[in-house]
Amino acid sequence: QVQVVESGGGLVQAGGSLRLSCAASARTFSTVAIGWFRQAPGKEREFVATINWSSGSTYYSDSVKGRCTSSRDNAKNTVYLQIDSLKPEDTAVYYCAARYGGRSYYVQEYAYWGQGTQVTVSS
Repeated sequence: QVQVVESGGGLVQAGGSLRLSCAASARTFSTVAIGWFRQAPGKEREFVATINWSSGSTYYSDSVKGRCTSSRDNAKNTVYLQIDSLKPEDTAVYYCAARYGGRSYYVQEYAYWGQGTQVTVSS
């Protein structure tokens, strides 16, 4: 089982940056992948990024590619999502999720979810 807790959301002006954190706890991280998803009001939850904990390899959605970087700090058991050049359409609740297995961009393949953190981008 994996527990994840997000933090770092807030209100930011368009063009600004935010770094979200996902603190994780698990018996072993060797086969864990972390996914970042977001859900805007009235919309379905969508994939943002995913990182393989062991290798650090990442994959991003087209909507954030080039503006977003995910990384992990093994000493702190924490994954980060840095989002730059924020746009009003990035406004959403951002979720961190974990799964055992490789990276995935499918919501249904993640078994462990955090409570979400609100990101609001003002124009």
